[in-house]
Amino acid sequence: MSDRKKLNILISNDDGIFALGVRTLADTLAKLGHQITVVCPDRERSATGHGLTIHHPLRAEQVNSIFHPQVHAWSCSGTPADCVKFALSAVMDERPDFVLSGINHGPNLGTDVLYSGTVSAAMEGTLEKIPSIAFSLANYATNEFQVAANFAVKLVDKLKINHFPRTPLLSVNIPAVTESEIAGVVITRQGLRRYIENFEQRYDPHGKTYYWLIGEIIEDIPQPEDPNLPPHILTDVQAIRDRYITITPLQYNLTDTVTAKYLYGQDFLKS
Repeated sequence: MSDRKKLNILISNDDGIFALGVRTLADTLAKLGHQITVVCPDRERSATGHGLTIHHPLRAEQVNSIFHPQVHAWSCSGTPADCVKFALSAVMDERPDFVLSGINHGPNLGTDVLYSGTVSAAMEGTLEKIPSIAFSLANYATNEFQVAANFAVKLVDKLKINHFPRTPLLSVNIPAVTESEIAGVVITRQGLRRYIENFEQRYDPHGKTYYWLIGEIIEDIPQPEDPNLPPHILTDVQAIRDRYITITPLQYNLTDTVTAKYLYGQDFLKS
């Protein structure tokens, strides 16, 4: 690895253990000499959010042959959050330096992060005070993940020497273009995407009704500037459109401080 420090890295995802994105990420890092453990769902578990399996047993088994020989890989019957919990408690002997999630096949922009299993896997690492990053390739139509994996290598190298004020949770979206076509790398804030949602009624072979959720993006809603951030900082939705790699710092504390201050000032608790 020359002068690159060997890191102990846990990787998970929500696209499943056989997804090309996680294999590209894990193999790229393993070839550089990093110690890589992969624990992923045994099937696609997209849009599962931060769900946990508590009413059924988890089943897990080692996976051989599909990853680089130095990758230690497991499949797990649970959700992405289950996978990270299982890895940290039952698979890894040492605490990892990073938890990485992805590379997701498709973007996680704006309010997508509330539903994303990719982001939730990374968030589970942050809850355990481990620096964590969710990587997403912002296009469903392409299977070219190497540009995103190469950026992941660079980002991890930069982050390992930084001392953050608190454990970071980063959502990174990479445009599906060649490296020469990437406009740059920007720190962004979370945007907002609006969907038309429709439950399409269908019938199974026995004539029984079932419903399939159909969602279509209709607009990216501009967001007002955040007084806590530098002026005119772009949202992730805006920046990815201009072919920037976006790095959006997230947090799991959902407290609405603006409303909390308002309610406190209104003395709602007084009789």
